[in-house]
Amino acid sequence: MSSAGVRLPQGAEPVKLDPRDFTTQIDNPWSPMTPGSQWVYTDSEGREASRVTITVTDRTQVVAGVTARVVHDIATRGKQVIEDTFDWFAQDRAGNVWYLGEATTAYDNGKPGSTKGSWEAGVAGAQAGIAVPASPTAGLRYRQEYRKGRAEDAAAVLSVDEQVESPYGHFTHALLTKEFTPIEPKALEYKLYAKGVGLVAAVGVSGDNAREELVSYRKGSG
Repeated sequence: MSSAGVRLPQGAEPVKLDPRDFTTQIDNPWSPMTPGSQWVYTDSEGREASRVTITVTDRTQVVAGVTARVVHDIATRGKQVIEDTFDWFAQDRAGNVWYLGEATTAYDNGKPGSTKGSWEAGVAGAQAGIAVPASPTAGLRYRQEYRKGRAEDAAAVLSVDEQVESPYGHFTHALLTKEFTPIEPKALEYKLYAKGVGLVAAVGVSGDNAREELVSYRKGSG
């Protein structure tokens, strides 16, 4: 229930965030977010394949009173954009990386469409959650995001001593988590993180068969 002495949020429970406890200098080893850093993934589901590029910007945004780092996430299929998202993250004093919301737009035949996946902590009952804990240990559970009926993802740590390989490379002592949501009870995804790099692979094992693998990583200079 805790990481580095801090109780992590669960389910729909409200949290009161003190802006003084947060920084945009995110150096959690499992999810470092230095401005300029960029990850490129291949995302496959059946015969459909897309490319996901995640870039840590030098921009910040105040969300629920907390100054957050803006991260740009864009998914393409061929030359066509299929989803364009801005995520907001901040790190607390203990080293937990908090997820404060996202502004996302799905595209239909190259044209902007639904923004249904968007949510913002402090708006319409939405609550911030944990993206990556400071000190993951097997059995640790936490909410990742919460807006009733729209964003209710949660995660549990399974291990911190796994192996993972992607086109980018092979890693040992990897963090393994499982992610699930009451909105889609049959959905289950496993994610593997490497220290100093971040997410290396994500595999859907129930609900869909999507597989996301890290192709390249460039560390920003800050």
